Amino acid sequence: MPYLSARLAKADWSLGAAKICAPVPSPRNSAALASGLLPPMTYHISATKLQAYHRCAYAYYLRYERKVSSSDFYGSAALGNALHQALAQCHRDWHYRQPLPDMRWVHHCWEEHSTGLSDRQVTEGREILERYYWNFIASEVAINQPLAVEGKIQGYLQVEELEFSIVGRYDRIDFLTNGLELIDYKSGREMKLPEPTEIDIQIGLYYLALEQTYRQSLKFLSLLFLRSGEKIRFEATPEHQQQVRSIIGDLAVQLRHDRGWEPNPGKQCDRCTFARYCSAVTANPATIPETTAKPQLQLALNFA
Repeated sequence: MPYLSARLAKADWSLGAAKICAPVPSPRNSAALASGLLPPMTYHISATKLQAYHRCAYAYYLRYERKVSSSDFYGSAALGNALHQALAQCHRDWHYRQPLPDMRWVHHCWEEHSTGLSDRQVTEGREILERYYWNFIASEVAINQPLAVEGKIQGYLQVEELEFSIVGRYDRIDFLTNGLELIDYKSGREMKLPEPTEIDIQIGLYYLALEQTYRQSLKFLSLLFLRSGEKIRFEATPEHQQQVRSIIGDLAVQLRHDRGWEPNPGKQCDRCTFARYCSAVTANPATIPETTAKPQLQLALNFA
């Protein structure tokens, strides 16, 4: 399936005009419920899950359907979490009665969230936030209150009598004159961009969920690299949403009929934690272990 490569553009550092935009009710299948028909079955999906499915349907099946454990490792994220929380407070709790906060406000937010870090991490975090202040706050005439800060976005899509619950997290959502900008802070040491197809999937899911929640279209997905002070914008289009609908449609057919979980051999196999169970890369694959995982599909009951 061809993918639309996300178009990159250097940020113009503009935060756009703020506007209060209340979430709207999610489009659940109320008509079917009112008619007395059985509700659709619900399947929870995220960008991470859909990206995994696109890379290899068989690995997806083992991880999410059979619940076979993987050996993924995750490093300490204490400094990154503290930076995210400090920036959330900086933009959420500023009173906005003046055009710009000063550096003392940024320092205050960092002091609120840097407890428990080492002295080196506290110093490093302060320097990162000071760079953020000069690049993204002090360089503006005024900043506007974000539409939302540090939260979760949810949408729904019904395909093949399955209702997909789409869930994603965001660091900040800004209201632009022509749509929404979703901002994702990156605190890692490497400025590493995701693969274009993974960005396309993420854009499409957020596009769908934001349109349902706020009745506003996603205009940009922006990655803001805190250590380097760079911001990369990916333009969002309706085609991204259509591509995601198509991928979810393929997944729905396989979930519905429990077939077609074929491996997709490629460069990802070298680091796949399920390679030992895969006949495409292993001459004598191991037996898939039995698990006590509950099925992913559940009836979606609405008691409203």
